[in-house]
Amino acid sequence: MLSKLLTLVRKELLDAARDKRSVMAGLYYAIGTPLVMCALFMVLIAQLASPEDLDIKISNADRAPDLVRYLGNQGINHSDSEDAAKIRLVISQDYPQQMAKAKSAQVTIIADNSDEKLQTSIRRLQAQLQAYSSEMGSLRLVARGIDPRVVRSLQINLEDQATPDSKGGMILGIAIFTMIYSVFISGMNLAIDTSAGERERNSLALLLSHPLSTRQLVLSKIIAVTLFAMLGLVLILLVSKLAYTLVPWQELGFSISISPQFMALMLAIGLPVALMAASMQLFVSFMAKTFKEAQSYLTMVLFVPLALSMAASYNIAPDALQWLPVSGQQQALMAFIKGREIPMLQLLVSSLATLALALALALGMERSLKSEKVIFGL
Repeated sequence: MLSKLLTLVRKELLDAARDKRSVMAGLYYAIGTPLVMCALFMVLIAQLASPEDLDIKISNADRAPDLVRYLGNQGINHSDSEDAAKIRLVISQDYPQQMAKAKSAQVTIIADNSDEKLQTSIRRLQAQLQAYSSEMGSLRLVARGIDPRVVRSLQINLEDQATPDSKGGMILGIAIFTMIYSVFISGMNLAIDTSAGERERNSLALLLSHPLSTRQLVLSKIIAVTLFAMLGLVLILLVSKLAYTLVPWQELGFSISISPQFMALMLAIGLPVALMAASMQLFVSFMAKTFKEAQSYLTMVLFVPLALSMAASYNIAPDALQWLPVSGQQQALMAFIKGREIPMLQLLVSSLATLALALALALGMERSLKSEKVIFGL
């Protein structure tokens, strides 16, 4: 039985190797995603490290020269250009009189807050105006011989115990999401081709006419797709390890490093996920009647692990989801990279649930392939 199984796996891998473009289409995700993410992080860090000057239109600027000078020191300048007019700061006519009387002077921000491109600039302007208001309030108290600290009933201190590595865990959590998802993407084309594709080419019925069991056929296809899924995981780990070292994380006060220990844990945790992904993709593909129909079904099915992984990444998942496949494994990986204790019971339960789901799908596939409707796509 073992020799037949190995022969079938070899046959599946050879068939996949002949269609190099289809195979590489699944692996491009594993290779390209870390590079794209690193490029985006570099642009983001550059913007956060040295924000560009913001040009706005200030009406009645002569009524509040100190405020205009303060904003200019913060990189917010008056301009009469068309782009600057998208954000207007209107200073009231009675601004000098109100300030002289130590009363609240009115300034108005006029902008389209529904414009996503302006939202960051609007928040930046609001923050600087609030800072100027706090500074002027403290000066008014000092002028009256009052210590500004008397209005602060609480002095709040924060002792941040996070290490540079644990701070980087928030970013690496997004990377873990892409790594787990690569398991589902890398073997998807092979899963479709070796199921719905073989049926369209009439090679599935010919294959079942040979002296082999349906179980051997199912296991060979699951193993072949799992190997490609794990290949995608290995590639994305290797590319990420090299690419993430090029990003200047130190400018944000933390570090990102993909250690060999993390890579080993990722591969160990990813294997059950790869088996489940292969079984799920093959099961859905065999249920479809055509190649294109299988592609459509799998696109919709992949939203389930995507949602579970995103919920775990952004910590919006209920506690129950931490025991489920994909989200449970991702929570364990995030605990590891943040230097916390790995929840072994949670990881064990989620991994066993993953393997149980893979087994159930494999048995369902084996049973379905005994039906002529599935084999011939009737």
